[in-house]
Amino acid sequence: MIKALRMIALVLFAFFFVFAGIAHFAQGEGFAAMLPLWIPFRLELVYVTGLLEIILAVLLLWPSTRKQARFWTVVYLIVIFPANIYAAIAGIPAPGQEEANQTLLWVRLLFQPLLIWWVYWAAKPKDSMTK
Repeated sequence: MIKALRMIALVLFAFFFVFAGIAHFAQGEGFAAMLPLWIPFRLELVYVTGLLEIILAVLLLWPSTRKQARFWTVVYLIVIFPANIYAAIAGIPAPGQEEANQTLLWVRLLFQPLLIWWVYWAAKPKDSMTK
């Protein structure tokens, strides 16, 4: 039962990550706005991170690469967290939005640890599962 729940959660996470990766290309300027102006090649960085999200999602679904993809997805989610903090502090609207809702910008920060836990739990290697 737990294994089935983990697999469903993993597939949902991968679907979400692919969708988010595609959004980096569709809403690139909005994602680039979430980065401070001093960061060079912001739009290019957004495209690279979008591609990385798609690749990580696929690697999470492949049993032979799941363990490493799990690690790198957690690292990735930690590394990009400052962009969300910057967007909340600076009041930058979410990609595709015209106006920033300050409450939603700050609430969104709560979801990053949830995403980290989600992939960490769902992509747990079979050999370390107790059930």
